[in-house]
Amino acid sequence: MGGLLLAAAGFKAPNLDYAALSPEIVLTGVLVFVLLIDLVVDETHKYLVTQLAGVGVLVSIIPVIALAVDGADRSMFGGAYVVDNFALVFKGLFLAIGYVVLLMSTRYIEEGDYYEGEYSFLLLSSILGMVVMSSARDLITIFVALELLSIPAYMLAGWRKRDLKSNEAALKYYLLGVLASAVMLYGMSLVFGATGSTVLSEIGRQVAGAVGDQPLVTLGIFLIVVGFAFKVSAVPFHFWAPDTYEGAPTPVTAFLSVASKTGGFVALMQLIFVGFFGREEVWGPLFWVLAALTMTVGNLVALRQTNIVRMLAYSSVAQAGYILVPFAVSGDSPAAAGTAQTAMIVYLIIYAAMNLGAFSIIMAVARKTRSGEIASYGGLFNYAPGLTVLMTVFMFSLAGIPPLGGWFAKLLIFQSALDAGTPTAVLLAVIAGVNSVIALFYYASIAKEMWMKPVPDEDRSPIGVPAPLAAALGLTALAVVVIGVYPQAVARLGDLAHLASR
Repeated sequence: MGGLLLAAAGFKAPNLDYAALSPEIVLTGVLVFVLLIDLVVDETHKYLVTQLAGVGVLVSIIPVIALAVDGADRSMFGGAYVVDNFALVFKGLFLAIGYVVLLMSTRYIEEGDYYEGEYSFLLLSSILGMVVMSSARDLITIFVALELLSIPAYMLAGWRKRDLKSNEAALKYYLLGVLASAVMLYGMSLVFGATGSTVLSEIGRQVAGAVGDQPLVTLGIFLIVVGFAFKVSAVPFHFWAPDTYEGAPTPVTAFLSVASKTGGFVALMQLIFVGFFGREEVWGPLFWVLAALTMTVGNLVALRQTNIVRMLAYSSVAQAGYILVPFAVSGDSPAAAGTAQTAMIVYLIIYAAMNLGAFSIIMAVARKTRSGEIASYGGLFNYAPGLTVLMTVFMFSLAGIPPLGGWFAKLLIFQSALDAGTPTAVLLAVIAGVNSVIALFYYASIAKEMWMKPVPDEDRSPIGVPAPLAAALGLTALAVVVIGVYPQAVARLGDLAHLASR
């Protein structure tokens, strides 16, 4: 009877493509399964919850691969939700990041005062938000996906409930995150008010025409970009990042520095290249200033850090600045727009492997030293040569030293700026080059500490690395080395995943 009444009222059910939604459906099923398993497993076997969550994430990658093999672009809800190459690349990346973080988390949680079921559930919920974000081509869908990935992250940041630093981390992250969401939502409402649509493709058509000249649209674009600048920790909206990264549990810090940041950049790419590409005179200069400030401030402050987590926090800020460079120059020419998209996609993939690997080493070393101070890495080569070699690989890859993966990511950033060919783009490339040299100093200082300094306490007992953490290290190191030696594979992914600019 209810169906007849709805039909009589003219209601039409949405046309759902369940194959296109299969990654989200499988991941949601894993979420429910993890929650139920946590209720029935006794305390001595709670480690199974995290392991099953990891298996579930791997299973969720299968429909992503199936959709990629199929090759057809799929669109639902009038273009508000799209499954194309761009979406599939980032769905796969987010799921891979989630799996590595779960590997990092297994023994860490087991040895601490944590609740494994709730931890895995919140982590998977945040990953689900990122998977949805990859396909979101509508302002409302983007906002809902952003909140789905952010709210569990606020709770994870404060997971060490008895630690004041962890409580402070969660509170700062939450308050500034809510502020950023409010600013962004206000900007979205202005854009909707001017265009009458929330679908990015329709907004792009109108913004490229007469509607784009309205001051209301200019203000809306500005506020949206500022809101996402908070999310990706761009200067001067980065204040939450160092304290949050230091106070959160180390696997959560790794997750926030990679997955959460990537989610913000994925949303920005869709907004700029699909929705706002006709107004590059508005967002282009804004991204230029953000990129220059973020690279410079992040690297200069990182030079002064004595705690390795805070150093990587400011390094993460500086890395966000490099990723902002292609945004700043993408509107200068059609060639720059194509190169910029490839550069951003490739950089995000390589950055994920480098940063997750570095945090895995931090977790392994902290098992022995119980310290995050850089000085505690003195003489690491004497009792943990394998970890020393791997940390050196990750540090020099972050610095962009060949033949490690980071060199190719940096190369594409410079190429996007030079393809633009304008004086401002070339100047930004010069600033990025100077910052790369600055960054080498603090990355190399870690290597110097490990290879050349004496062991601080003369304790040369070996470091035991749990199997899941060793697997995370192996996967990330393999990705960094293989991409550095054979970058064409990841470059091909970047080329395939282009968004159609309006």
